[in-house]
Amino acid sequence: MTLASTAGGALDMDAFRLRTFVERLVELGECLVLEEPIDLVDVASKLDGCEKAVWFRNAGGSELVGNVMGSRRRLAIALDAAEESIGDVMRARLTARHAPLEVSSAQAPVHEIVHAGAGADLTALPVHLQHALDGAPYISASLDFARDPASGWTNVGARRIMVRTPSSAGIDLNAPSDLRAMYAAAVARGETLPLAYAVGSHPVDFLGAMAATEPCDELEVLGAMRGAPVPVVKCKTIDAYVPADAEVVIEGYLDERGLVEPEGPYGEYIGYYGAMKRNPVFHVTAITSRRTPLFQTATIGGRWIGFTDTAQLGSVKTEAAIGAILRQAVREPRSVYCTASSGGMYNVRASLRQRYPGEARNAIAAVFASFADVKHVFVVDDDIDVFDDRQLDWALATRFQADRDLVIASGFRAVPLDPSLDGARVGAKAGFDLTKPVGKQHALEFTIPGAPAFAIAPRRTVLEALADGPCTFLGLMEATGNRDGRAVVREFDALYAQRRLNRTDDGRYVLVDGPQT
Repeated sequence: MTLASTAGGALDMDAFRLRTFVERLVELGECLVLEEPIDLVDVASKLDGCEKAVWFRNAGGSELVGNVMGSRRRLAIALDAAEESIGDVMRARLTARHAPLEVSSAQAPVHEIVHAGAGADLTALPVHLQHALDGAPYISASLDFARDPASGWTNVGARRIMVRTPSSAGIDLNAPSDLRAMYAAAVARGETLPLAYAVGSHPVDFLGAMAATEPCDELEVLGAMRGAPVPVVKCKTIDAYVPADAEVVIEGYLDERGLVEPEGPYGEYIGYYGAMKRNPVFHVTAITSRRTPLFQTATIGGRWIGFTDTAQLGSVKTEAAIGAILRQAVREPRSVYCTASSGGMYNVRASLRQRYPGEARNAIAAVFASFADVKHVFVVDDDIDVFDDRQLDWALATRFQADRDLVIASGFRAVPLDPSLDGARVGAKAGFDLTKPVGKQHALEFTIPGAPAFAIAPRRTVLEALADGPCTFLGLMEATGNRDGRAVVREFDALYAQRRLNRTDDGRYVLVDGPQT
């Protein structure tokens, strides 16, 4: 990493500051501001099902913001992108990584306040009980940073922290991950694993933490999502680097005992509780922050799952992954949408322009085999807006036959949190081919009716127009210059009486003794 210089004031430590982003959300009408003091136990009820971010000016004596990433619009604002193109923008940014830029402790806003040793107290932070049956208050909007001793690279993830004591916490390391592999190696050596958590981060950092698909220094991936190098600072008490522009950083280590301590239960991103598990214990060695930190909490699970941070983040992560894999499976993929109400991963819609028979099945198979843990994929033609529930419902109703267009397969890797697995370690997937039959895309029975658009043409009679060949009723109106239509019907009367008027199979009018093309 390159050591930054303070000369010229080139580093803007507020450009990707959470507080700066939240202030912008307020200006755009995307964040509610609650000035009155609120007890921490009441925070969750204010966030549950709320379509806006909520900025608590005094939650348990501290500033707290929640649901910052709980809508597609707010993620689009963070990326300066259109809502329907978030996945495309993420894929484009990931092609240009930026190495992090190391700054000194004196330059790092997150080191303005330092509490180390006995002064590092998790209960000094506004950590609230999010769900009624949670095992304890959780820090839920946290990004973790650990240096891999084998490669020297920084691993970045997004994991919750269950407050256990003022100086210790439980973390969830049950799912396979790079951090779990690093920890297992440390445990095998009888060593602890240094780990730091940033709490209070710009949404693009969360997107970057979820976007890495291959081994690398994941601080570079965060830089890719920002479109600029991440300024990082070495932690005060451990060998790890963290974003210097974060609001709060919690430093510490995972002890060497392994997955031994009860953690949970916790309301999970799929909308139900996750059972208590055995997990490592995190020991706090320091808490650093900006002078005026804005603490962050993430909304997770519950009945209003579609308005939660985790579901929205999961949706765009899934879309980026599926969009990339579809480009290897079909010639012309168009759009991808993963519904947040499915937890941000289980139900995916994809549109394509199908050139050859079987391309919809190719798309379904590609999604089945991707890293994304999708359960159900709906493939539609490019005339269907995948973001519109009504259009998707219409395609399912009119372009799908269950005995012909349903693809079901089993034995796939599954996420254990899915309660429908009923304890199984693998699961089933279903693909719905909602495309028109190849070769019939322009057939009348698949042509979507639309309002007539009248075009001005040289004025002729109905007979003269039909002498050139078959014509629609609208074409006859245009030919005669009649915007009413009834005059055309009156001319039909004489032609029918003379038995000179007939119809083609597609409904056009034709002269009996005229051209029949």
